Amino acid sequence: MNRLGIDIGRVIIAGGSGSGDTAFFSGDTAAMLRTPAVPGAFEAIARLVPLFGDAWLVSKCGPRIQQRSLEWLLHHRFFERTGIPEGNVRFCLRRPEKAIHCAELGITHFVDDKPDVIAAITPVVPYRYLFKDWGRTEAAVLRDLQAEAAAGVG
Repeated sequence: MNRLGIDIGRVIIAGGSGSGDTAFFSGDTAAMLRTPAVPGAFEAIARLVPLFGDAWLVSKCGPRIQQRSLEWLLHHRFFERTGIPEGNVRFCLRRPEKAIHCAELGITHFVDDKPDVIAAITPVVPYRYLFKDWGRTEAAVLRDLQAEAAAGVG
């Protein structure tokens, strides 16, 4: 059974390092909740989730950002809008630990914006997507799922 894994920061929630938008990390709660979603994230994820047996969010962050991430996801109705169950969220304190979560969860397809995460999960996740935007990512995932179906895998 195929299982989808998705990073949160800069893949679902926009802003953070590189964009100049630090409200999510250092602003008050109202400013943090105003941080936008990555364009097309909710829509693409909602289309992809039904194609998988299960879908998970796996993110590296400390306790404060873990709490902010969950608040943001709930505020924006992420779980109901995408079909990912609210309990399907895993956090870790170091990026390489994402491989442990992926192995435990049986993740077969993972979307992340960090090349070091992609490298760390390579031994345990067959399909890895270095995130740039949701249009390209969704197309790549669909291509891989179609190729698997044509080959009788998955």
